[in-house]
Amino acid sequence: MVVSINDPLTLPSGLTVQNRLVKAAMTECIAGPDGNAHEGHVRLYRRWAEGGLGLQITGNVQVDRHHLEDPQNVVIVGEPGNEQRAMLSRWAEAGSVDGCKIVAQLSHAGRQTPKVVNAAPHAPSAVILQMPGGQFAEPVPMTEADIQAVIAAFANAAQVLEAAGFHGVQIHGAHGYLISQFLSPIANVRTDAWGGSIENRARVLVETVRAVKAATGDAFSVSVKLNSSDFQKGGYTHEDCLAVIDLLNAEGLDFLEISGGNYEQPKMAGIDGLQPAAQEEVRESTKAREAYFAAYAATVRARAHMPVMVTGGFRSRAAMDAVLADGDCDLIGLARPVCADPDAPKKLLSGEIERTTDWENQLRLGPTRWLGPNSPIGIMKAINGFGMMGWFAKQIEFLADGREPDPDIGVFSAFMASQKRRTAAAKAYQSALTDA
Repeated sequence: MVVSINDPLTLPSGLTVQNRLVKAAMTECIAGPDGNAHEGHVRLYRRWAEGGLGLQITGNVQVDRHHLEDPQNVVIVGEPGNEQRAMLSRWAEAGSVDGCKIVAQLSHAGRQTPKVVNAAPHAPSAVILQMPGGQFAEPVPMTEADIQAVIAAFANAAQVLEAAGFHGVQIHGAHGYLISQFLSPIANVRTDAWGGSIENRARVLVETVRAVKAATGDAFSVSVKLNSSDFQKGGYTHEDCLAVIDLLNAEGLDFLEISGGNYEQPKMAGIDGLQPAAQEEVRESTKAREAYFAAYAATVRARAHMPVMVTGGFRSRAAMDAVLADGDCDLIGLARPVCADPDAPKKLLSGEIERTTDWENQLRLGPTRWLGPNSPIGIMKAINGFGMMGWFAKQIEFLADGREPDPDIGVFSAFMASQKRRTAAAKAYQSALTDA
């Protein structure tokens, strides 16, 4: 049987998704300083569910209020109050309309916590993030008690979300956040049982999966997002990825999402880091495919005992159907395409369109438009990349406000508006901490 994006899939937990298109996690950055979900989350995820998706994964739901990737993250710690529980239930219900299923992504930012949130963030080791601008502080190495508390926090949040009506959780082990930091021999230089060999570096991930599964029911979906590589010299490699998959095979996951990169080498956002990236060997036959991480899907799929999802760069139905038909993956992750056109999944499934709009190419500006003709190419690429991130963030904000996307908004104005909103949110967050 040739599989296409229209075909349903029943996951190992028994959860059935109506088609193979999944909204991949994108940080919404719309929560208030209390860290609670609100009406914006309800509107946003209802709109995405109405767009024809089989499954959607929320942006970062943090398990520690002092370790956020953005001051506007949703946070679940301890026992939520009745109002927060009710809103989480409304969020889950809205994200489940029209047959869509909804999974919450659980995360802890570790050393990728901005200074405005925490000037002494916890991390595996005291290895500071190599990023310009002084946005991140030198982290504090975690104690055994700290590590066990984080594992318990993931389990607690999963239990809360199951009670609220979410169909599952995804444990974020990618993109340089805390679990990904433990996996990296650059960020993790520990010499105890949590560092050294890949088995030790993966211990936090494996024990978190076990704790989450122990705290929730058998029908509750538990998945992991994992980097195919960090693309850093001396860092976490694709061979490491395959070794981690071997460990996860015994844990009964519902699916595994493959991505790549971190803040220092942000391949997941289509941006080159300021340092040269490590080159990974991939099959020649997959290099021409439009989705970059699909190049790693075949080797992952051959190793994994659970369904595999690939996110990053998919735009044409032909490419999506090809990787499904080849058996290289089982689920297709879409992110940016559903920001500017939340009905894109429905249009792809019906055949109304053959590919989503390549917004990145339309929005990409030359150096003379940004900094002048003599601008260093690396800086120009970074500004283009972060400018586009601001543009897509603005589309999410429109949807959360109950409006339609506005593709005509300028990249620079969207980026500046996004930065202004985040600065205000950081001040509000700090004020809320002071008053607490």
